[in-house]
Amino acid sequence: MLNLNQSHVRQMERQPNKLLWHGIFFLIVAAIAVGFYKSSQSIEYTWRWERMPQYLVYQAEDHLMAEFDGSVIEENGELYLVNDFDPDEKVLVTGLAEVTVADGDVIFTGDSLGYNQNWALGPILDGVLVTLELSLYSGVLAIILGTLAGLARISPNPALKNLSVFYVEVIRGTPLLVQIFIVYFFIGTVLDLDRFAAGVIALAVFTGAYVAEIVRSGIESIHSGQMEAGRSLGMGYGQTMHYIILPQAFKRVLPPLAGQFINLIKDSSLVSVISITDLTKAGREVVSSTFSPFEVWFSVALLYLVLTGILSFFVRRLERKYANVG
Repeated sequence: MLNLNQSHVRQMERQPNKLLWHGIFFLIVAAIAVGFYKSSQSIEYTWRWERMPQYLVYQAEDHLMAEFDGSVIEENGELYLVNDFDPDEKVLVTGLAEVTVADGDVIFTGDSLGYNQNWALGPILDGVLVTLELSLYSGVLAIILGTLAGLARISPNPALKNLSVFYVEVIRGTPLLVQIFIVYFFIGTVLDLDRFAAGVIALAVFTGAYVAEIVRSGIESIHSGQMEAGRSLGMGYGQTMHYIILPQAFKRVLPPLAGQFINLIKDSSLVSVISITDLTKAGREVVSSTFSPFEVWFSVALLYLVLTGILSFFVRRLERKYANVG
């Protein structure tokens, strides 16, 4: 009994003081924040964070335009636009949050009669949506392409294996930026692809090469006896792979796959070079109009962090789910 108590005491002594180390963590974060603040003071930069909200969301004005030349008259407390060439044609100026004409005004075709206000996404959040769309489409294609290439890497067929090795080595050995230019200016011209499709294909092909290696390593990490057991039960190679090997490999490749798709979200910023207005290009356009580079790029970085953080959260949930599955 005494020995058990002594062992328990020694284990407690070996455990770190969590409160102390959490305090050290917050001190480090605070030091970094102070460092940024002092740096901004040393360069005498004037922060203008009040400019940023309008580039995230803003109130857009939906104007009602005059469809003919005429004049505004008031009847029974209501305003009408009367056609100069057809007095019987009248348009009631109603349903507007703000009316910009008054009784007796002369109006020409295309003039504004008033407007309604509604909330709309600013250019930066529009860029977030484009980044999400790019990442989603290219991610799905990368999973399909990478899984097929990964299976080909371990295939007994020499042609499939050599094609997969060639694809993986060429794609991983060349920069993504160069691949985007090749896909857009060469393949896109031949196949008449728009810039968005070219960006999705370039990202999918690039990411698929890394997914192929992740899939290959995950399958090869499964003991060879699993394949032999499946074949001994009368299953073919494809059935054994589908029902026995791949479900086990999926749990093992989930963390590296998550890391690769986080990289995909960040790599999507490179498609801005072919004039796709993703989050990075939207940030660059806002910087050119506001001359507030630090506020814009910190906001862009935070939005990328939010996107990758959400992906990491869901992947951790999947890991816990499959960890409890026997």
